[in-house]
Amino acid sequence: MTEHENTALRWIPLLPLIAAALSGAWLVFGRRALPRVAVIALACGAPIASFAIAVVQVFKLALETALPPDAPYYSDNLYTWISAGDFHAELAFLLDPLSAVMVLVVTGVGSLIHIYSVGYMDDDHREDRGFQRFFAYLNLFTFSMLMLILGDNLLVMFVGWEGVGVCSYLLIGFWYLDDANAAAGQKAFVVNRIGDFGFLLGIFLLFWSFAQAGLPTVEFREMSANVGLLAERTVALPGWLSFLPGFPTWGLLTLACLCLFVGACGKSAQIPLYVWLPDAMAGPTPVSALIHAATMVTAGVYMVCRMSFAYSLAPGAQATVAWTGALTAFFAATIGLAQTDIKKVLAYSTVSQLGYMFLAAGVAAYSAAIFHVMTHAFFKALLFLGAGSVILGMHHQQDITKMGGLRRRMPVTWATFLVGVIAIAGVPPFSGFFSKDEILLAANQAHAIPGHQALWAIGMATAFLTAFYMFRLYFLVWSGESRADHHTQASIHESGKWVLVPLCVLALFSVIGGFFGLPDAYGDLFGVQRSNSLHHFLQPVVHSAEHEISHATEFRLAALTTCVGLAGIALATVMYFWRRDLAAKLAAAIRPLYALVRDKYRIDELYDAAIVRPLRALSSSLLSRGVDQGLIDGLAVNGTAKLVRASADGALKYLQSGFAQSYLVAMLLGGVLLVAWLVRGS
Repeated sequence: MTEHENTALRWIPLLPLIAAALSGAWLVFGRRALPRVAVIALACGAPIASFAIAVVQVFKLALETALPPDAPYYSDNLYTWISAGDFHAELAFLLDPLSAVMVLVVTGVGSLIHIYSVGYMDDDHREDRGFQRFFAYLNLFTFSMLMLILGDNLLVMFVGWEGVGVCSYLLIGFWYLDDANAAAGQKAFVVNRIGDFGFLLGIFLLFWSFAQAGLPTVEFREMSANVGLLAERTVALPGWLSFLPGFPTWGLLTLACLCLFVGACGKSAQIPLYVWLPDAMAGPTPVSALIHAATMVTAGVYMVCRMSFAYSLAPGAQATVAWTGALTAFFAATIGLAQTDIKKVLAYSTVSQLGYMFLAAGVAAYSAAIFHVMTHAFFKALLFLGAGSVILGMHHQQDITKMGGLRRRMPVTWATFLVGVIAIAGVPPFSGFFSKDEILLAANQAHAIPGHQALWAIGMATAFLTAFYMFRLYFLVWSGESRADHHTQASIHESGKWVLVPLCVLALFSVIGGFFGLPDAYGDLFGVQRSNSLHHFLQPVVHSAEHEISHATEFRLAALTTCVGLAGIALATVMYFWRRDLAAKLAAAIRPLYALVRDKYRIDELYDAAIVRPLRALSSSLLSRGVDQGLIDGLAVNGTAKLVRASADGALKYLQSGFAQSYLVAMLLGGVLLVAWLVRGS
């Protein structure tokens, strides 16, 4: 065994898989539910054990002196999955600084969400054994995400990639008796398949390119070490793409990275494939927290950062990532201004914050992107779980216009929710401030990206909108007088310990999480060297761009970012706390624009008219009636049956007359013909 081999890695994903398999097998073969205590122990114990193993292994990775400090990693090869000629793909796991950060986030935050789910799903006593089924899906989802993170090559990553897609379909549509929930699950599944097609094209293109260069591989470390083989290679574009910049040739890596980014857009809900994520709110709230905070939606960001060695040689792809992220961040933030469903507000804020992450990756600030993934996991999981606590306390009421005055009724949820709102608004020294400020600083200094100052301005405008709509949400839910009906008001209550304990833990990390990536400029003030420990930890893997910028400029930009966030908070305070009538008056004054934003720019309706309905019509008229019913059923299946029946009725049945004389004559004629044919042949 070399110093890089570590067989403990396999247990990090396998434990949730074992828990899911045991729960699922008991439901399928035992045909009855386990006792709830056993379900809880199995479902929560597995991710907690995975988290414990991950913590130990990450500390070993960080402190092990036998590993090369410029490229530390552990690997765990289970077996050779595919072997064909010179190509070999291992089913193997890789723990390096990038996967280490992600695996701690997924298992840590995921464990808290599992614990929270015990309290949230406690009243689920349906006859379909939903309580146990829910936790089996949740464990399977965690396993898939860990496969995606720990996979040491693109194929293993793709297995996890598809796994989280299937599990999201199962979890979003968990309450499947409601048609809207089932449709939301289908929508998420279908939209993600569109992105997955691009992701597959990118994988095939990279594999083909490396094979052409004499190195058939899909393993990350090999591709990173030899990506220079593809740096100068180009592909010729067909004539109908003459409108594209750079025509008639593109860099091979640019094309491959753009294909991969299509997959990232689907998984991480970026323009134009973001439409599935708000509808995913149909699932139970812990599912929303798990998908939106720590796992599935961050998969695209993680993949782009994992492939940073390729993106760093494809400036066109980098610019596309940056602009898509910035525009998505701003676009989703504007929609969040007018939503009235508490979970929909948080859903659009997730889309917006993911845009920030892609903006960071596009300007080569990969460590900043992962930093925001981490802090976002803390405060967004906190906000979603807090929203779930509100929904429980309000008897499943999700409309914030029917809430208000909950601060006194639910003091612990209120305090933790406020922490999450302040963190996402970017108020220092909460975690969201440091990660968002690092992204905006990188955008401001990204001189290699076309229009980088415009990207920075869009990011600043989004920071203002984020602070505004999040404090709008806060004031409408927690302050003022209750707008709920008397029956609901009489029974509003604080949640139990299963719900509150995870909230408190996440609130703590939402406050202190930013200090893991404290910029060096701040550390220098207190004589702390290399205070940005996360950036320096990730640097051997993601190669983020370094900027030459004075501390004075860095502090000036941070102060400006803070002022913009505080301005958004101040405006929300005026409109939703001091002068509550202003919001209604403003909405009436700009009614057409307000209606357009409230209706989410009617993008869903546009997709429905331009894509869904034509496809359904095509499917119904040509594919269903023409191909399926006409060709396959009518001609191939039923036509063959009719032909056989007609033959039997018209001719073959007369051969079975039942008269021995007829059979004897037929046999004699056959013998004569056979002898004649043999004589002729000789």
